[in-house]
Amino acid sequence: MGMKQQPHKTTISIRYSTILTLALLLTSAFLFISPLMHVQEPLLFPSEQTSFSGDLRDANFPWNKLCFGPTFEKLKLAVFSKTWPIGAAPGGMERHASTLYHALAARGHEIHVFTVPSDRRPHSDIHEGNLHVYFAANDHGSVNCSLAFEIFNKIGTDVAFDYVHTESVSLPYWRAKMLPHVAVTWHGIWYEIMHSKLFEELFSNPNGVLPSPTTELQEAMPRLIDEIKFFSSYKQHICISNSAGEVLIDIYQLPQRNVHVILNGVDSTKFVHNPEAGIRFRRRYGIPENASLVMGVAGRLVRDKGHPLLHEAFSLIRKRHPGLCLVVAGSGPWRRRYAELGSSVKVLGALESSQLSEFYNAIDVFVNPTLRPQGLDLTLIEAMHCGKPVLTPNYPSIVGTVVVNEEFGYTFSPNVKSFVEALELVIKDGPKLLNQKGLACKEYALSMFTATKMASAYERFFLCMKNTRYCQYPLPTDC
Repeated sequence: MGMKQQPHKTTISIRYSTILTLALLLTSAFLFISPLMHVQEPLLFPSEQTSFSGDLRDANFPWNKLCFGPTFEKLKLAVFSKTWPIGAAPGGMERHASTLYHALAARGHEIHVFTVPSDRRPHSDIHEGNLHVYFAANDHGSVNCSLAFEIFNKIGTDVAFDYVHTESVSLPYWRAKMLPHVAVTWHGIWYEIMHSKLFEELFSNPNGVLPSPTTELQEAMPRLIDEIKFFSSYKQHICISNSAGEVLIDIYQLPQRNVHVILNGVDSTKFVHNPEAGIRFRRRYGIPENASLVMGVAGRLVRDKGHPLLHEAFSLIRKRHPGLCLVVAGSGPWRRRYAELGSSVKVLGALESSQLSEFYNAIDVFVNPTLRPQGLDLTLIEAMHCGKPVLTPNYPSIVGTVVVNEEFGYTFSPNVKSFVEALELVIKDGPKLLNQKGLACKEYALSMFTATKMASAYERFFLCMKNTRYCQYPLPTDC
C-alpha cells in the first residue's frame, strides 16, 4: 500500500514545486519591471498641482497630490488599530495611526479608536477633545475583538458612526463584511510580504547550500490566495503606495473604484530642517567632528529590516574609507553586532520621538536597508522632511512613491554587492552634494508627505463615502 502511494506524492511535490517556482519568477519579474515604470514619474511640488477634474473615485494617483478646501460637515468615525503608540518603541503603523487620528480630531471630527497599548501594559482609556482611544486587550495584550465590538456598539447606539476604518486587518474580515460602511488601509499586503520572504532567502542562502525553497516560501502562495479571497470582504481599500494600489487592481482583481492611494504623512512641524540642532546632537553623542561622512539608520534592529545586509556592507566599505561614521538609532538583537564594529559606529539605542528630528539633522544621508518591500516606511519621509537624501532598496513601493527621482537619493538591489556600489556613489558625491539633494527631498516631502496633506485626503475620502457630492473635484471650496 505504501508502494502505491509513493509515486502519487512525488507527482504532487513536483507539481507544487513547479507552480511555486513559476510564481516566484513572475513576482521577481514584476519587481524588476515596476521600478522602471515608476522612476520617471514627474515631480509635483505645491506650485504644480495636478489638473485633475472629475470623480475622485476615478483618480489613479495619490490623493495627496490634490488640494482640498475646508469643510463644515463633521464626521463620527470608528477606528480599529492594532496598537496605539506608548513610549519610544512603536513601529510605523502605530505612529501613522496616532498622527492621522490626532489630525482628524483637530479638524473637528469625532474619532473613536479601538486598540491596545503598544507596550502591552495596562493603561487608562484616552479622551482628548474629539479623540477617544479605548483599550480593549485580551490576556496576551492583543485586541480583544469581542470586547472592542461591545464598546463599538455601545458608542454607536445613540448616533451611528458615519464610517468604520481599520488599519490593515485590525478589524477581521469576517466582522468587516457584516458592516455596511468599512474602509481598510493596507500597510503591507501578502503579495509584498512574499517578496520579502524571497529576498531574505536569496540574501541568507545565495549559493543554495541550504534546502530550498524554505518553509515560509512554500507557504507564501497559499497564504496569498487566501488573502486575495477575503480582501473583497472590505468595501473600500486605501493603499499607502502606488505599487500596492496597482497590485490590488491587477493581481487581487478588486474594482478600480474601490481602490484608492493616500500616502502616509508626518508632522512637518516636528520633523524640520535644522542644521544647528544636528550640530548639537553630534556633540552630545560624541560623533567625530572629523568624520568624512556620517550615515544614519533608525528603527527596529532586526533581521527583516535588513541589518545583516547593512552590517556586512558597512564592514566592507569602512575598510576602503576609514573616515566613515555610521550612527545607529534603535533597539533590537543587532545592536550588539553593530557595537562590535568599533569606533566607526555609534549605537544610540531607541530615541524618543522628540529626538528623532535632531538625529536626522545630524547625519549626511539616511540609510534604510530593509528587506521588506511593503508599505511606506515613515523613517524615509521623516529624514526627507529634515533635508536628508536617502539610500534605500529599489522596491516598487519606494521608487514609485518616495525616491521618484535620483535627485532624492540612491537605490540599490537588496544584496551586498549592489549596496556597496551605492555606498561608493554616496561617498563620491560627498556632503556638499548630499546637502543639495537633501534640500530637494525637503521640498518634495512638504508637497506630499505631511500630516496635513494626509488628514485632508482621508477627510475628503470619508466625506465622499458618506455623500457622493464630495466625490467631485474640485469643489468651489477647494484650492
